[in-house]
Amino acid sequence: QQQPGYGQQPPAQPGYGQQQPGYGQQPPAQPGYGQQQPGYGQQPPAQPGYGAPAQPGYQEVHHHHYGATGQLAEWGSRAGGAVIDGLIIGVPLFVLYLVGTLLASAGDAAAVIGVLLILLAYVAAFGVSLWMCYQEGTTGQTIGKRQMGIRLVSAQTGQPIGFGMAFVRRLAHIADSFLCYIGYLWPLWDERKQTFADKICNTIVVRS
Repeated sequence: QQQPGYGQQPPAQPGYGQQQPGYGQQPPAQPGYGQQQPGYGQQPPAQPGYGAPAQPGYQEVHHHHYGATGQLAEWGSRAGGAVIDGLIIGVPLFVLYLVGTLLASAGDAAAVIGVLLILLAYVAAFGVSLWMCYQEGTTGQTIGKRQMGIRLVSAQTGQPIGFGMAFVRRLAHIADSFLCYIGYLWPLWDERKQTFADKICNTIVVRS
């Protein structure tokens, strides 16, 4: 008799001839494998402000300082404007003061008139100085500056500096009087052609 199962193929071993689980199949892609990294292949974002327009007000100041109508005024033009102001305003006041002094030294009634003329000269000089500060602060020009074609502006904004700053700038001219008035000559070699008063008040004088 045949042995049990003789001539018959032995039963396959459990799992024999079968592919292992997942055998012949592509392994699952790694998470994110084959995908570009976030932002990969893209241009990095521009740095803050990179390629952005210039800071606010830069072009405006640049135009006022070095544009076709904003070139820095030469020292000769500034000196000429000061001389014109002195002749138009200073000379009449000086004459008034001189006449008052002569009458005051004469005695009697003429002395009273002379004293009044001297006081009038001082008051007129103070009033004219305020008027010039107003003109220079609001328009950038006195009579002399207008005749020379120059004007005073803020170095930061390129605009007139206003009455208050114009008054402060006149007081700051005291610094220009130190060391034999060297401050008034400083524009001859200064890069921005400024006097000491200009540097204190951050102002420049440009061609109008």
